[in-house]
Amino acid sequence: MSRRSLAAVTSVLDQAASSATNILVVVLAARLSTAAGFADFSMVYVAFSVLLGLNTACVGQSTVLEKDAERLGAVCRSALGFTAAASGAAGAVLAVTGALLPGDAGAAFLALGIVLPAVLLQDGLRYCFSALRTPERALAADALRLVCAVAALLVQPDGSAPGRLVLAWGLSALPALALGLLLLRPYVRGARADLRPYLRRGHLGQRFAVEFAVGNGASQLAVLGLGVFATPLAVGALRGATTVFGPLNVLFNSANAFGPPVVGRASGKRGVIRITAAMGAALAVLGAAWGAALYALPDSVGRRLLGDTWEAASALLPATGAQYAVMGLGTCALLTLRVLSPKATLSLQVVFSLLSVGFLLGGYALFGVAGAAWGLVLGSAAKAAAAWLRAARLPLP
Repeated sequence: MSRRSLAAVTSVLDQAASSATNILVVVLAARLSTAAGFADFSMVYVAFSVLLGLNTACVGQSTVLEKDAERLGAVCRSALGFTAAASGAAGAVLAVTGALLPGDAGAAFLALGIVLPAVLLQDGLRYCFSALRTPERALAADALRLVCAVAALLVQPDGSAPGRLVLAWGLSALPALALGLLLLRPYVRGARADLRPYLRRGHLGQRFAVEFAVGNGASQLAVLGLGVFATPLAVGALRGATTVFGPLNVLFNSANAFGPPVVGRASGKRGVIRITAAMGAALAVLGAAWGAALYALPDSVGRRLLGDTWEAASALLPATGAQYAVMGLGTCALLTLRVLSPKATLSLQVVFSLLSVGFLLGGYALFGVAGAAWGLVLGSAAKAAAAWLRAARLPLP
């Protein structure tokens, strides 16, 4: 196996370890919690997912695009410095907000504010190692993170409060963070951090953050809004249904991470579309098949996965399976545009992500949680269709 192939495989394994951590954390929290407790945990985890995505977009994606080998040490130190400052500020806001909110939900948000800097810093190390072309170091740290997170939650008693679960999950990131910083130290020794570029207008990370905010963050915040203005149980059901599709997220993320250099070698527009269309069809079939397999699970097996949340989540599996099928098509459509016309993706994300939020909220208003899930299907299908139409209309080179 060539060095490039080995690095790609290691990166996929690292993404799998990171995704497995997120999946198992939610699964274990569901098993340890009551339905109401998991609903509160889910609201906090949605908030964390939004902050994680914003940090990845603003800091992580711009870090991995750095091509000057001589600047990589300073770039990595700057990325971690900015992540520490931004997560500290966000954590303080969350802690104050949690202290003001009543009940278990407030305690859970307070706990998230406490652990947020450690969790985001540990995740941010992955992008530093990717930029340095040492994915094996990221894999070592993320594998330790997976082991510690699972172990920390397994020792919690049944019926644990969501705040306790958030603290256990967050503090379990400290060993992996320490290992990651130790492995990174030789590459950043003597380098100076500069946080000012992240605040300057026009920084590449700002564009990525806007694209994430309208592409992923808007729908996540809309789901969170259901818990605030409607019922937290809706959030728990939606989060539980999407959690069991976690393995597909690994494939989608890998397509985004490793797709551009592979697809970019194709000859012309037709060659690119031929490859991405085949990838999209394969992902769509996998999404539909995975959804059908989950829907066929006996309730006893489902309850082992999600505990009391399974009953509500299982009713949403047909809609979530359909959503992941069209998401496979949409992911590869956007990949096509990133290769052929990178500037074309932002406008699509803005328009159709807001449309998805409208479908989500409108579906909930009309048909409850099931309507919200099918609203997400409509939004994802519209985005995929528009992206493929835009790709088809691109002029030939």
